[in-house]
Amino acid sequence: MSDILSETQRRFLLRLAREVITARLTDDRTIEPKTDDPLMAEKRGAFVTLTKKGELRGCIGYPLPVKPLAGAVAEMAGAAATEDPRFESVSVEEMDQIHIEISVLTLPAPVGKPEDVVVGRHGIIISRGFRKGLLLPQVPLEYHWDRETFLRHGCLKAGLPPDAWKTGANIEVFEAEVFGE
Repeated sequence: MSDILSETQRRFLLRLAREVITARLTDDRTIEPKTDDPLMAEKRGAFVTLTKKGELRGCIGYPLPVKPLAGAVAEMAGAAATEDPRFESVSVEEMDQIHIEISVLTLPAPVGKPEDVVVGRHGIIISRGFRKGLLLPQVPLEYHWDRETFLRHGCLKAGLPPDAWKTGANIEVFEAEVFGE
């Protein structure tokens, strides 16, 4: 995916995410993004990932473009810090150790066959029935996974057997523009 955001737009979103998290943690305030940038008003899928000393601390997002980009990032920043069920809420004392990463997504599209998934380029959504698992494109690179391992972990995240990608689970891919502090 070629970059669609300028450096100024990236800095705006990162600053917004940090302000939203800090406001939520200090006095439970909600910050509404203020910008006249037309790109920030476009509906986009977006994820906000928080790490502390290289370890995941929270990650939540919208895989589909249901909200304007600035609003999606603001909402998901607060959610990643306080609503990710895998973690305790981030504390104010931790904020100086928290690294924020934002992923702006393309629309998911079905793949013809599992071999079409390109590790490092594609994020995946694997689903069957009501079960669905999403992994961002940077995940297999961080863990040094090959395609098969990536697909297995997508199945596990969906609550499916690890080989469900071989037995009829739906596989969709998307790309992401990923940037962080």
